[in-house]
Amino acid sequence: MDDYKKAVILEHEFEAQLIGSLLTERGIPHQIRSYHDTAFDGLYQTQKGWGVVRAPEDFHDEINEILNEIRTQASENDPEKGENK
Repeated sequence: MDDYKKAVILEHEFEAQLIGSLLTERGIPHQIRSYHDTAFDGLYQTQKGWGVVRAPEDFHDEINEILNEIRTQASENDPEKGENK
């Protein structure tokens, strides 16, 4: 697990659950780590993002593409953003 490095930063828990499911389904080795710390009541999440996906560097490009697809689909399906078109 020493070869696992930060691949992408996640914005929220839903994104973490979705990408975790997709990576597992595709057989991509990964770890998802939340930045939540109960001692600071989630303070780091407001500064750094919800958390991070760590994986071997060989998979970083693929993970980044998957996350971009998730975010694109989410923005296309967001009714608030759709009203601005």
